[in-house]
Amino acid sequence: MKRRIIFSIVGVAAVALLLLGVPLALSVERVYENQETLRLEREANESLRQISATGVARGDRIELRNDGPIDFAAYDSDARRIAGQGPSRGGDIVDGALHGEVQDRRSGGQLIVAIPIINDEQTVGAVRASRSASVVMNRTHRIWLVMALMALGALVVATLLARWQARRLTRPVDALVDAADRLGNGDFSVRNTPSGIEELDDVGRALDRTAEQLGDVLARERAFSADASHQLRTPIAGMRVRVESALASPDADLRRALEETLVPIDRLETTVDDLLLLARDTHVSRPPLDLDGFVRETEDAWHGRFAAASRALRVEIDVDGVAPTFSEPALRQILDVLLANALEHGAGDVCLCVRRSPGAVVVDVGDQGGHRLDGTIFERRTGRSTGIGLALARTLAEAEGGRLVLDEPGPHPVFRVVIPVTAD
Repeated sequence: MKRRIIFSIVGVAAVALLLLGVPLALSVERVYENQETLRLEREANESLRQISATGVARGDRIELRNDGPIDFAAYDSDARRIAGQGPSRGGDIVDGALHGEVQDRRSGGQLIVAIPIINDEQTVGAVRASRSASVVMNRTHRIWLVMALMALGALVVATLLARWQARRLTRPVDALVDAADRLGNGDFSVRNTPSGIEELDDVGRALDRTAEQLGDVLARERAFSADASHQLRTPIAGMRVRVESALASPDADLRRALEETLVPIDRLETTVDDLLLLARDTHVSRPPLDLDGFVRETEDAWHGRFAAASRALRVEIDVDGVAPTFSEPALRQILDVLLANALEHGAGDVCLCVRRSPGAVVVDVGDQGGHRLDGTIFERRTGRSTGIGLALARTLAEAEGGRLVLDEPGPHPVFRVVIPVTAD
């Protein structure tokens, strides 16, 4: 990339120099030629003062000075040389002067000027002045050399600027590549320093946001997996103890013990499946949730366990057919946590109440525990729970855009799940 930038800048500079330099060089040559032509014309007019127009008309002998780089010649009305140095016949340029017009031309490596000799308003002859065109070429070549050196200097400057610009552009690109490599290797703390180049800074900011989001996702997934494995280990160990106790007792009804173990196994299997889906956030169904049917299913799943503990589970639903867009597996795990927590640590009847609130649906789970709780109950790995833990339940609620709070700390604690509802 650096080499392409350098070649591009130097190439553009070279093309610009050619487009400007070639016409300028040709113009310089033309200017010098015009200057020399005007000088020849002035010298020819000076020579004309040495000539008597009347004498030319009578055919008198005349003298012309020829002691410099310029050759002068005089011609009569028939274009025959009568004095000076030049061709015996004046040719086209002298013929033009004999018609009363000043002529100039570059021919045969010479600059030639011819001016008419006027006597009594009649052209009686012409003066021809000529000199080598090498004087023009010499001056032109010197200027061309200077221009070429200046162009070369401009190319050197352009090359230096191109190298500086290439380093300036490629340095942040190299930094972005390095940041992308570090991000690919799992370093989500990588952050890019602004380079002052707007487009590259936009890419850097996007890469920073990606690193931050990936870091958050990975941190949540690690915490999620750690909480889930920690909380699931207890019921699995309990089932193992139950099976081992049944095997250790000679009079135990093994079939009945296995059948009783299938229920918590099915529940754990559902929990694991839900957790995996939620952790990956893939294939999680989020159609409008039928709260009435969902809560009734939850009541059926937990009614037997509360009845076995000689406790009542009361369900109250007042949502007027509201169907929020909320992950069903997430809400199932949240309610399982809250109901399991109430069953194990609470006392008395448990109320599962669902009601409408402005802009949301509120699900309250409360019991008559007779003790006070505080906000530390949501800290990770606090307390003993047979579910996936209050910390993870709160994480699930927040991941779905909802909230899980301790609405009443006691003596009759109430946990509240707030599910946002988008108005039609």
